[in-house]
Amino acid sequence: MDSESNPLDEAASQVVELGNRIANADREADLWEIADGLLAGVVHYWLHSRQPCGDPHCEDCASLSTADDRMKELKRLIERYAQESDYYHSPHDTNVGRA
Repeated sequence: MDSESNPLDEAASQVVELGNRIANADREADLWEIADGLLAGVVHYWLHSRQPCGDPHCEDCASLSTADDRMKELKRLIERYAQESDYYHSPHDTNVGRA
């Protein structure tokens, strides 16, 4: 990792690289299935990392102390990262204007 990298960027980069390696290893593979599998693993890891500590008075865990709270935060992050992606909009989106 270079001095400009951070764990978030490094993890995101490695997930993309893993998807590309899987796709390149099997040219017949369905890219959507690969992407869904990567997403399933990422969601699983994220939920595991956000488990509350067990102390009902823990201030650090308060905002993620229920499954609903964790899902709200996960959805918020998904929306943020999707909108920051270069691939959020596609020239083939059905709501793109045509001249």
